Amino acid sequence: MSDNLRGALWMIAAMMGFAVEDALFKAATGAGWLTPGMGTLLFGLIALAISAVSARVQGCPLWHPAYLKPRLLARTAAEVMGRLFFALSLFYNSLTVTTTILQATPIIVTLGAVFLLGERAGPRRWIAMGVGLAGVALVLRPTPDQFEPTAIFAVLGMLGFALRDLATRTSPPEVRPAQLSLLGFAVVTLAGVVLLMVEPGRPVLPTPHGLGFMALTAIAGVIAYTALTRAMRTGEVSAVAPFRYSRLVAALVIAILVFGERPDAVTWAGAALIVGAGLYTLWRERAKPAKAQGNASEGRGTR
Repeated sequence: MSDNLRGALWMIAAMMGFAVEDALFKAATGAGWLTPGMGTLLFGLIALAISAVSARVQGCPLWHPAYLKPRLLARTAAEVMGRLFFALSLFYNSLTVTTTILQATPIIVTLGAVFLLGERAGPRRWIAMGVGLAGVALVLRPTPDQFEPTAIFAVLGMLGFALRDLATRTSPPEVRPAQLSLLGFAVVTLAGVVLLMVEPGRPVLPTPHGLGFMALTAIAGVIAYTALTRAMRTGEVSAVAPFRYSRLVAALVIAILVFGERPDAVTWAGAALIVGAGLYTLWRERAKPAKAQGNASEGRGTR
């Protein structure tokens, strides 16, 4: 078995884990066993404890001075935004809408890299980004009679995760993946605290069912994050990254079989545009190094 195939299998396993994590969170909050704020807080605390044990087993210090560097602080702020609004979207919107809009993250990352990191994009990549954003618009249904205001939560969550990924590109290299995982779940805990502060009424303790579901959610999240790390380290990133879209397939299956959701033709069309544009964007990212190398050997500048 090649490294790329192993990496792809790890990526699929990671996306299955994230889909299960989302479904468990939605089921627990939707049943009224706990609020989105309490659910996010418990998920963060349990996953943080598991990650801390894992980091110590790997010999990683739990604290790193780089956590306070501006680049990681920016990453932390972006992840708070992503986690907070993603949790609200899972509570208020269908799993289908929330997960579909999340798939636009690579497109927004590419767009952000152009404006924030000074990267260059050719006409075809601009067209791909436009197609992906058109797919998001289809899923949102921005018409007065069909638009659901709560769908904005999914968009804001996706933007937060995109900003986090952009900040991760410039994060200090001395911070190990286990430490980034630890920091990430600490941020989830912080997002839960923020949600609890803005939720109406006094905080309500979770039911035993809610606590059990959050424990399972945290386990699924840690397993998925670990599998994602293995995937990105096993094969070529350009070969492995497209399998991120298996998360949408898993989420749609769960949404249909577990939550009884029935995506209509417009939603399917929007999902197809988002995935198609994202796959093309990833393919162009894969082609860039080869093109740059070829241009360099011929004494020409890159596009």
